[in-house]
Amino acid sequence: MMCHLQLRTLLFGAWLLAYVTFLLSIRRMWTIKHARRPLARALFVNMLNEGEGTAMETHQWYHCSPGLLGESVRPLFVQSHLDSDTKAFLKQSVEKSTWLFTQLYHSFVSTVLTPLVSRTSINGFLGRGSMFVFSAEQFQRLLNIGPDWKAPRLLDLGAGDGAVTEMMRGHFQEVYATEISPPMKWHLQRRNFKLLGVDEWQQSGLQFDVISCLNLLDRCDSPLHLLRDIRQSLVPHTGRLILAAVLPFQAWVEVGGTWERPKEHLIVQGKTWEEQVTILSCDIFQMAGFEVEAVTRLPYLCEGDMYEDYYVLDDAVFVLKASNTTEKSHQ
Repeated sequence: MMCHLQLRTLLFGAWLLAYVTFLLSIRRMWTIKHARRPLARALFVNMLNEGEGTAMETHQWYHCSPGLLGESVRPLFVQSHLDSDTKAFLKQSVEKSTWLFTQLYHSFVSTVLTPLVSRTSINGFLGRGSMFVFSAEQFQRLLNIGPDWKAPRLLDLGAGDGAVTEMMRGHFQEVYATEISPPMKWHLQRRNFKLLGVDEWQQSGLQFDVISCLNLLDRCDSPLHLLRDIRQSLVPHTGRLILAAVLPFQAWVEVGGTWERPKEHLIVQGKTWEEQVTILSCDIFQMAGFEVEAVTRLPYLCEGDMYEDYYVLDDAVFVLKASNTTEKSHQ
């Protein structure tokens, strides 16, 4: 019995050693491109501080060819730039990615839990993977408001750990949020946000001055139904929806540790960012009873790990208002 226990302990120790060795070998493969060597990392951080040097990479994050946008969308485009809040997030992500033992622990726990729970819940449990969609300045420019603008209620749908919600909360007297993941709900409660059930906020009787739906449309089962529920929950005339969508648009729903196609599968035509923005603006949003007030191109940033300093996806961020025309029926 004792020999059997010792053998199991030895095998586990050997597996753990092999796992750590593998991760360390992967770490050695990190390249200058991702600022992995000390000199390159120092230069990267210095360039962020000085506002120089990252222009080649970050310029594409914000670039739009207005001539490729639809005629009705073209005048609504708002040009964004790399600003101080975004630089601070990137700098923090670079720093966290160098915490070797923390990253080893995160990688090990993630490997063990991936077959059991969703990636979102794993990140919530570990307190990692925080997202950055827009800065306070970018939020204000999109909504065309000043720093002192206030409104009664905000609802953030699929709020995650609440980092983006926190950035918006200074403009609202009450902040509500929804989230499916239990660990993420705990983070939201710690920030003192008012939680609403994902199937309850529509029947709460509350109306909201701003509803944020950030990178959720391609991760929900019924996106058009969601948009119609949002439209009914906005304060009439003055209520606004701020919606972010990763482009190219690819709809998948996370169920446990697997990804499945949603029941209501939106197909957004177009090969370029500009073409898909035009289709969303002129077809999808109008179908749900919305019209676009403003749109910008922003990077959807996520904290990195031991493999990457940060992760980035291409976002289109819209400000929408309920249209006066009758909502088109979905064919």
